[in-house]
Amino acid sequence: MTEPWPHLLPTEPRVVNIGLEGFARDLAGLGVPVVHVDWRPPAHGNVRLAELLSRLEARREQIERANAEACRRLTGGEAVLVDCRPAREAFDLPDHLVLHAGPPLGWTAMCEPMRAAALGAIRYEGWAPDDDAAARLIERQEVQLAPCHHWGAVGPMTGIITASMPVFVVENRAYGNRAYATINEGLGKVLRFGANDASVVARLQWLAAEAGPLLGAALRASGGIDLRPLMAQALRMGDEMHQRNIAASALLARALMPHLAHASANTATLAPVAEFMAGHDQFFLNLAMAAGKALTDPANGVEHSTLVTTMARNGTDFGIRVSAHGERWFTAPVNVPNGLYFPGFGPDDANPDMGDSAIVETIGLGGSAMAASPAVAQFLGMGGMAEALRVTAEIREICVGEHPNFRIPLLDEQGTPIGIDLRPVIETGITPLINTGIAGCKAGTGQIGAGTVRAPFACFARALEAFFE
Repeated sequence: MTEPWPHLLPTEPRVVNIGLEGFARDLAGLGVPVVHVDWRPPAHGNVRLAELLSRLEARREQIERANAEACRRLTGGEAVLVDCRPAREAFDLPDHLVLHAGPPLGWTAMCEPMRAAALGAIRYEGWAPDDDAAARLIERQEVQLAPCHHWGAVGPMTGIITASMPVFVVENRAYGNRAYATINEGLGKVLRFGANDASVVARLQWLAAEAGPLLGAALRASGGIDLRPLMAQALRMGDEMHQRNIAASALLARALMPHLAHASANTATLAPVAEFMAGHDQFFLNLAMAAGKALTDPANGVEHSTLVTTMARNGTDFGIRVSAHGERWFTAPVNVPNGLYFPGFGPDDANPDMGDSAIVETIGLGGSAMAASPAVAQFLGMGGMAEALRVTAEIREICVGEHPNFRIPLLDEQGTPIGIDLRPVIETGITPLINTGIAGCKAGTGQIGAGTVRAPFACFARALEAFFE
């Protein structure tokens, strides 16, 4: 038939397209008005998961009450930076134990950067003279491995923490718990990206001998720095607190510098620490992570709650924890990030994602707050303002509410999405988006780019199944 539309229909066609977006694009290309509905079958079409999700509906009121309580704890904490001291003093971390990022992981399953970082830490501690001797200590189990999360700590990328490394101490004064994170090493060759040569060890030694003690003295003299209002202000200034920490680092330096000056005996001690902080845009990242850990831990263990309280990666597995299941991990193979690469590198050079830094997304920042930081969306290769808004709106679909303190001016002061709920993740198939650095898959390569990564759906499917065990 070749007759125009008016001869076929009494009015112009109005089309609603459900499902495949390609049909909507074709119609739009022909000048046909079309509304596209992004519909997907629940649980990616998995009949068993859809059935389990349906069975959870019988517990809806119970779950909603539990989630409201977990979310109240999640948003009601007060994260205060109170100290910096060696891990053995801060939380009794023993010698011959190496903490790493992500869920539990055996030595043979570790990726190259993670293994290199662990070996470098053993040499730094003086437990072995070289990498071969360090590896033998691990193989003979004379040095043990454990996740940072099992010790109330978090670490970026490889996440390595050992006893003499200085850690920031963040206290949740509303609930009385504490969390810990190392001092961010800066850029270049760093342990967190799997570098472990003499320059890496030398920087760690400087942090332990000079920077850590001075920062600790200043923080103790300050009486503590409340991180939540600082983070809320940084969000308004364009940080999302995962890939962009420029404003947060500057605000922290402003609050801390007078105390550093009073705590230092001479400028020869103060100047290197001040220069290190001033020249390091990501200095605040580890503090955002420690704050995230301190704020999420009280929300763990709420019976019947389906809220996600931990997301972490170790370069091999991605793991989540769900409030009702306490400290139990649900894991799946971790994805390789998508993003922009430094010159000379590409996807084939990338390691699967690493780090405990996704705790930032768990408290409504990072990828969840992309609308507050459109510059990050461009830096991560996602596009500009429209994409940043889309991402935050999408994450809102899988969260139970909005944060009362972390607000986005561009969205008329709407709070960031908070409280990732297992149920809409399964129903919609939308998994949390995480902003991340990209590490080279070969030990010693370091950072090769930055991008985003999606949490694997299988983690959430396994957590759902656990409600019916």
